[in-house]
Amino acid sequence: QVHVVESGGGLVQAGDSLRLSCAASGRTFSSYSMGWFRQAPGKERGFVAAINWDSSRTYYADSVKGRFGISRDNAKLTMYLQMNSLKPEDTAVYYCAADTARWAAASKDPGAYEYWGQGTQVTVSS
Repeated sequence: QVHVVESGGGLVQAGDSLRLSCAASGRTFSSYSMGWFRQAPGKERGFVAAINWDSSRTYYADSVKGRFGISRDNAKLTMYLQMNSLKPEDTAVYYCAADTARWAAASKDPGAYEYWGQGTQVTVSS
């Protein structure tokens, strides 16, 4: 069992930066992969970024590549999403998720993740 909680969302202007955090508890944090997903109003939940157990492999959606950075601190049981050069189209509820079936790699498929947070709202104004 894994429990994850997101924080760090807010209202920012286009071009600003924001860092989301995802604190985990339960199963040994360094034993599984994690990911960030987002859902905008009227749209399906989509992949943003993912990271394997030791941060040696990271994955990004094309829409955020070069602007967002995913990282994790296994000692602090926390994953991060650094978001730079934010755009209005980045507005969404952002979710962190844990995939305890994988550790060496990470999936872009939300269906692969068993545990989800409640989400944190990110709003980017133009």
